[in-house]
Amino acid sequence: MQKNISLRLLPSEAANESAVKDYIAKVEGVALSSVTGYIILKQSIDARGKQPWINLTLQSFINEPFHQREIQPFHFRDVKNAAKRVLIIGAGPAGLFAALQLMEDGIKPIILERGKDVKSRRRDLALLNKEGIVNPESNYCFGEGGAGTYSDGKLYTRSNKRGDITRILNLFVRFGADEKILYEAHPHIGTNKLPHIITAMRQLVIDCGGECRFEKKVIDFIIEDDCIKGVKTADGNVEKADAVILATGHSARDIFYLLYNKKIQVEAKPFALGVRAEHPQSLIDNAQYHCIVREEFLPPASYSLVQQVEGKGVFSFCMCPGGIIAPAATNPEELVVNGWSPSKRNNPYANSGIVAEVQAPDLKNLEDFETITGHNKKVLNTELRMLYFQQYVERKAYKAGGGRFVAPAQRLLDFVGNKLSSSLPGCSYLPGVHSALLKEVLPPFIHKSLQQAFKEFGKKMKGYYTNDAVVVATESRTSSPVRIPRDKETLQHPQIKKLYPCGEGAGYAGGIVSAAMDGEKVAKQIISLFKNKN
Repeated sequence: MQKNISLRLLPSEAANESAVKDYIAKVEGVALSSVTGYIILKQSIDARGKQPWINLTLQSFINEPFHQREIQPFHFRDVKNAAKRVLIIGAGPAGLFAALQLMEDGIKPIILERGKDVKSRRRDLALLNKEGIVNPESNYCFGEGGAGTYSDGKLYTRSNKRGDITRILNLFVRFGADEKILYEAHPHIGTNKLPHIITAMRQLVIDCGGECRFEKKVIDFIIEDDCIKGVKTADGNVEKADAVILATGHSARDIFYLLYNKKIQVEAKPFALGVRAEHPQSLIDNAQYHCIVREEFLPPASYSLVQQVEGKGVFSFCMCPGGIIAPAATNPEELVVNGWSPSKRNNPYANSGIVAEVQAPDLKNLEDFETITGHNKKVLNTELRMLYFQQYVERKAYKAGGGRFVAPAQRLLDFVGNKLSSSLPGCSYLPGVHSALLKEVLPPFIHKSLQQAFKEFGKKMKGYYTNDAVVVATESRTSSPVRIPRDKETLQHPQIKKLYPCGEGAGYAGGIVSAAMDGEKVAKQIISLFKNKN
């Protein structure tokens, strides 16, 4: 007999297979020897009380042989000589999952990635961290796997209506992710494991006859009769195909410039901007688990905070327990920070973006915009205004840090009190931090919103509002500041046939899973188009 049951256990009990079987036997009123095994269907932590509990939903096997969890099967076809070819611009989750979907239907994907493969990319990251030298084509945002490869690998999403989340998670397991991601409430893979998974995806694409080409930066589109026929790359090559998926990520500003200059419609899109706040992980554990020392069977604690300040939302973003703050710049003299965690989340710090919404009216009173960016204020009335605003803050942050991607920072209470910190606590950010007044970096409407929100966060979470925490500028790549429009039915750009804007960079996703689902969605639409024409 197989039966689904729910249990509420202590963390130590949930981690003990024998203890779980014992509880199953008691709940079902059978002998312990009758319980042959179980599969975890859902697992979550309830830490609302003084004692944290683990909630489990199990598929139990009683008086019958136990069968291991079945991973969803996938069937990828040989596409080497396929009649249809699709160019995919960008090897992030949107591009990779679009390629996999196309291959299941016998269509050949050709992935063009401006950056390097995962292994080669590591050397450029090391150069940025240790020497403050950024490669504009190979960094934390550009390269195989996209920005998500080095951003913790969080797989939690609320985008249930956008696609099949279970399918996406099963695909990750198919390529080497731990099966835990199939049942954990907030699954993540870890930055140390993601590169191997991305490499396995690429290898399958190649083995099936698809193509993955690195250091292939797209610099122009080949358009005839309002239909895209291919692209030109920086090395002088021309690539042609039956359709083009534009999955370039939220930081590919040159693509936004290219579209805008060719008078191909783009739109300014609201986004969020702020800082990274880093606390000792032990402090977050204490606040969330109500304990002095976190017990070994509980993972490092996380948090999610949100506050309305004068009608503007301020919220935590990309929270990384046991994580590291990383330099995510894509250009010299523009400072961006992000966060990531290894799979074990075993670093001594916890960091999170704390960001405020940015709307078009917020941009009207930037007195030093022209000086900082070199752009005339008239650009604030164009479709690229949010992009230029993002750049404006990043340049101010770089200057305030003193160069070499050293980040300007303040202790949390000093940030709220407008006080220059006489010293800074330990920080995971490898290029280093420099004490600075962040009110001179952040626009006033952002700075004031964050100040008030931090006070309120301290009321919601005991110990959060402390000078043991450090605030680091600037968290500015929360999402794309530009949307590339597409028709709701065909998913093609309204001006250019067979051009499919896709994923986070086009403004249709907000993380690894939602980007992957959008990649599949676009691929399915292309498959449908090809079938209707045959």
